[in-house]
Amino acid sequence: MDSHYDHISTEPKLYETWEKSGAFSPKKTDKSAKTFTIMMPPPNANDPLHIGHAMFLTVEDILIRYHRMLGDITLWLPGTDHAGIETQFVFEKKLKKKNQSRFEFDRETLYKMIWDYVQENSSVAVEQMKKIGASADWTRFTFMLDEKVVKQVLASFIKLHQDSLLYRDEQLVNYCTQCGTSFSDLEVVYVDQNSPLYYVKYPLVENPREFITVATVRPEPIFADTHLAVNPDDKKHNYLIGKKVLNPLTNEEMEIIADEFVDPEFGTGIVKLTPAHDANDFQVAKKHNLPIHQAINLEGKITAKGGKYAGLRVKAARESVVNDLQEKGLIEKIDDKYNNRVAVCYRCQKPIEPLLLPQFFVKVKPLVEPILNDLKNEKFHVYGAGHDKILKHWLENLRDWNISRQIVWGIRIPVWYSVTENPDIVVSFLTTDKNKITGNIKSVLEQGFTVEQINNGLQELRAPIQANFVVSTSSPGVDYLQETDTFDTWFSSAQWPFTTLKKNGDEDFKQFYPTQVMETGYDILPFWVMRMLMMGKYITGELPFSNIYLHGLVRDQKGQKMSKSKGNVVNPLVIAEKYGSDALRMALVIRSSAGLDKSVGEPDFKAMRNFSNKLWNASRFVLEHLDLSQEGDVKTNENFINKLNEISKTITKNLNNFQIGLAAETSYNEFWHWFCDEQIEITKTGKLGGKELLHGLKVFIALLHPFVPFVTEAVWQEMRQKQLVETDLLITTSWPS
Repeated sequence: MDSHYDHISTEPKLYETWEKSGAFSPKKTDKSAKTFTIMMPPPNANDPLHIGHAMFLTVEDILIRYHRMLGDITLWLPGTDHAGIETQFVFEKKLKKKNQSRFEFDRETLYKMIWDYVQENSSVAVEQMKKIGASADWTRFTFMLDEKVVKQVLASFIKLHQDSLLYRDEQLVNYCTQCGTSFSDLEVVYVDQNSPLYYVKYPLVENPREFITVATVRPEPIFADTHLAVNPDDKKHNYLIGKKVLNPLTNEEMEIIADEFVDPEFGTGIVKLTPAHDANDFQVAKKHNLPIHQAINLEGKITAKGGKYAGLRVKAARESVVNDLQEKGLIEKIDDKYNNRVAVCYRCQKPIEPLLLPQFFVKVKPLVEPILNDLKNEKFHVYGAGHDKILKHWLENLRDWNISRQIVWGIRIPVWYSVTENPDIVVSFLTTDKNKITGNIKSVLEQGFTVEQINNGLQELRAPIQANFVVSTSSPGVDYLQETDTFDTWFSSAQWPFTTLKKNGDEDFKQFYPTQVMETGYDILPFWVMRMLMMGKYITGELPFSNIYLHGLVRDQKGQKMSKSKGNVVNPLVIAEKYGSDALRMALVIRSSAGLDKSVGEPDFKAMRNFSNKLWNASRFVLEHLDLSQEGDVKTNENFINKLNEISKTITKNLNNFQIGLAAETSYNEFWHWFCDEQIEITKTGKLGGKELLHGLKVFIALLHPFVPFVTEAVWQEMRQKQLVETDLLITTSWPS
């Protein structure tokens, strides 16, 4: 053996050996063997791996290698996600650097451009996963936009429609005017900030010299206000119910109504209603049958109804409106120290605008109830510090799921509109000479354009809420145009456990579904895990997995969240290059617990690099400096074997109970302190022979393999060359019983 372990030259060779041997694919040698399946959470196809990816890859690879060695028919199915909004957002930034915009291309051309971009970068993530030692079955690799996956996602949408669990409705949605798409409630991030609170005077109609004062952080859409409201139980203000005021910007009359949603403690206890731009106001408008006027469009600009403010962006409109109100003497005061929570886009951090938009929604109650029942009856288990209760909370309070996204990159919603039946559809398209045409379909057709020309250059289609539509995977006829919205990325990824298996044929689905473990970060429990439970049970009739293991966030050694702005981000590939993939893996999992954050830093990686060296050097001592035919004292031998069996049983129990951090810690401590510090020293007294120590080394190499696969396999190969082991590869060797 070499005098030192060289991870740089060893790791790539060993990984290539494993992959070529077919060890990563499930073996069907024993019909009585159990299956063990994990579906890899798909990283974004065009993104490099970060430390969070390294954590889930390590945890899952440990479980996979363990069950493979147990003799289970083991499948770890890998793949990547198209990551709709994220990917298009990144691609648009690339276009901007070239002084280009997505609006210069029809949707099909833009889609193809993004597809090519993703394909150019998709191999990066895969190669990085391999570098970390991921023993996944790459022959079954799946991309979220693979044809067979898309086909299954569309079939699920059609089933939802047929079962009356799908509806199209004009509702207030969380809209980012920067990214140009809506988001579900789960995807909205809230930040605390100081915002000016404006106290605006509304003159009473019966006596314009008297005012009703209303506090608001958003004066810019006042022109679209329809009513004021007070709480009917508010004795201070309920005398105002039924009275009328003048809109301070338009002078239109507005009635004061009563509704329980009004908080008498906020501001003045009187609120203005702008139903098209506030969720509470929208619900009140529906309840009282109030008019709804849109003040802000999809570009984040004031609509034509705003008169002199039309075309201004929100910030500029706010400044202009406040100036005008002050000139009229209709601003009572401004509180500059008001603290409020503002919804922002999780991608670009721009403020979210509640906007009225026709969208497709999934009725979640019929999907949620079976999962709540299964959770109650312990049909599946959640490992992770009380996250079963968190899951229950999300399930019980989930609102209908908005699955429409106004982007190109994704699976296009299979809905079609007849241009004959729906003349009020608004389309935007590019002509063959790149001129952009926008208008309702009737006027566009009257200009001489054909449906084919519109479709070829189509950028966007907006159908009014009353539009008739057909759900179909293919065009129902020559006068139909397809919806341009795509599915929410989580809608397709919610079907990951069964779409991936069905892609590879019914045999795979029958054998490996349901899967045994879903392992991922606790931060995406409501986004992804919950939705996989819902969609998996609904589509297949069975839960997609029986165990949910949620790892925590990886933080820096001071316990701080990693961020580029702090400069404390750990690049897992840099660590793997510097200290070895085994050191990276062991540092991430040792002493970790499900659902709890883990702090790591340079000292941890160095310590685990030292462990790899310790393992190599101890193995070298046993294999090159001991008489491997020599047996030691019988009593010592018995104690030695019993201790080995005890260690093996403990680690096995830990892994079966998903105590992965404890299993890593036990294997580390027992090898270093008991085997190396004590037992190797005993051999020097002659009470323990080389033959016994070799047996112990073999056991430890096998027990440590799931955690530090490269150095253990390297030692195994050294033993194989000396004809000291029977199997060619450690990765397929049986687990110590």
